[in-house]
Amino acid sequence: MVALLFAATMSAETEPTPNPVITAMPSLSIAPDARAAGLGDVGVATEADFNSQYWNPAKYAYMYSKGGITANYTPWLRKLVGDIDLAYLAGFYNFGDLGGGIGASFTYFSMGDVALTTMDGTKLQDVRPNEWALDLSYFRKLHEYVSMSVAVRFLYSDLNNGVNSSTSTAGEMHAAWSMAADIGLYYKQPIELPMGTSHFSLGFTLKNLGGKMTYAEDGSSNFIPTSMNLGVGYELPLNKYNFLTFNLETNKMLVPTRYSKFADQPDGKYSQDAYSAINPAKGWFQSFADAPGGAKEEFEEVRWGAGIEYSYNKQFFARVGYSYENYYKGNRNVITFGAGFHLSIVTLDVSYCVGLAASNPLDQTMRFTLGFDLYGIKDLVDNKKK
Repeated sequence: MVALLFAATMSAETEPTPNPVITAMPSLSIAPDARAAGLGDVGVATEADFNSQYWNPAKYAYMYSKGGITANYTPWLRKLVGDIDLAYLAGFYNFGDLGGGIGASFTYFSMGDVALTTMDGTKLQDVRPNEWALDLSYFRKLHEYVSMSVAVRFLYSDLNNGVNSSTSTAGEMHAAWSMAADIGLYYKQPIELPMGTSHFSLGFTLKNLGGKMTYAEDGSSNFIPTSMNLGVGYELPLNKYNFLTFNLETNKMLVPTRYSKFADQPDGKYSQDAYSAINPAKGWFQSFADAPGGAKEEFEEVRWGAGIEYSYNKQFFARVGYSYENYYKGNRNVITFGAGFHLSIVTLDVSYCVGLAASNPLDQTMRFTLGFDLYGIKDLVDNKKK
């Protein structure tokens, strides 16, 4: 199921061997919001917004509002099927003078209708597999220009939608769950220029540091999408009303690959038992040096994203971005476009991506985001009462 949803278009060549990083709950790696998606799937070091909970909750410390909520919707892989969807809800509250604040989010991923069959091909029934995650974060400023965050997350994945029938050689399949934690840092430095104040930002996160997930009764387990993310951004004021922001981000999955220098089989691939036996913490460190192709292949596992955002008066936005993943590591290469507006209490964003690889299933993917400034609503209500 995981490979079906997220395997990219690969060449039929046998050399070099495709060696993507495959995890449980790959839905956690999907950019859920339209703003980040329009910028090439970057968000670790961008300006704070309502969806910072996903990218880097430390950014919430620099939000213009003390509280807000957002809803996001993505019809996923519509080039392949028509019933896979991702929904993401997030919100935050900044305590202000008390120091710091809290954020929370809920992710729900529906995989559509799937037919379960026995090993001999006999159909059992149709199910709707799903995954969801619930998290809570705490953030606060450590300095005028520096903030930090920590988050805890509960993960749940039910690939059989509660129908625990034996559908594989691994035996009966069950729903799986795990716990994970995030750590985030954010640095935002104002720089005075003749045309106004610019801002340089730097963001760093470790996401989904946690246990593995076990679906099958034989005890075989899978890593969750643990990752290390680093981003930089620079906001340049052109004049009082016009701004350009440039962002660059890298992502490295801290998950061992199936084909590895340390594999137990002659063909260089882990057996399921050996792969399941790898301790999560050991796997995080091993992921930096296990690729059969050495340092070159390790570098190929780094995903890159870049985006440019134009804003007029911080109200109307236009975005373009590019996301690159190596051909043999997934090949999810897309150009992205986005637009949005922020008027008083409401924020609306949309994005659209164009796949660069032939028959790319991500081609024409759209995302939608709607956010509300809760304190803006409160002020509006208070003003009407006067």
